Amino acid sequence: MKCMKKFMTLMALLSLATIGWAGTSREATTDRMDHAAQILHEIMAAPDNGIPEEVLEHAKCVAVVPDLLKGGFVFGAENGRGVATCRTPKGWSAPAFFAITGGSWGLQIGMEGIDLVMIIQNEKGMQRLIRSGFQLGADASAAAGPVGRHASANTNWKMDAEVLTYSRAKGAFAGLTLNGASVRRDDDSTDAIYGANVTTRRILRGEVAAPASAHSFLDAVRGAKAQAVAEK
Repeated sequence: MKCMKKFMTLMALLSLATIGWAGTSREATTDRMDHAAQILHEIMAAPDNGIPEEVLEHAKCVAVVPDLLKGGFVFGAENGRGVATCRTPKGWSAPAFFAITGGSWGLQIGMEGIDLVMIIQNEKGMQRLIRSGFQLGADASAAAGPVGRHASANTNWKMDAEVLTYSRAKGAFAGLTLNGASVRRDDDSTDAIYGANVTTRRILRGEVAAPASAHSFLDAVRGAKAQAVAEK
């Protein structure tokens, strides 16, 4: 009998811990979406040093990773969690959540947090994001994105890369080469916002309603495109 009471007490404590974890994860994911929205607003506030309107006009998906952590000595590594939305016939989809990890060789000393923006340019790149697991530079072609009001007419940014990558560190915004990084589904954040058994495919195909906590991020994506078109 005592063993049964101890068991029931343990299960109750585990249940409370799970509820507490879910609440914490949901709050952290909501903060990440709000931070991603702020990043897009700040980038578009300086159009001469932002994402060109041609790039935003043709974007299939927009993904943002606030505070991607880069660091190391000689061997560098990237780790972060992000949020993405894709175009659907009804507008931008509810946000999907992903994690990005990877390594790159190079002379690197110290550690730095950067904000990462990825523009998925075509249907092929969108399908890779939907499948929730690919490597930049290997599975999906990636390139540093052009910066400014307009993409230069003599660049082949539109044809060559499935994914254009940008970074912002210490106020400076520039194209970023991120080959070798792995992008996969963030199960913890997805379950915290949508519950279990909701696939990334359903989310990015527009089959899942966007939660209220996602409105700031989606408004920022819509606003970035509208602003780019207005500045033509």
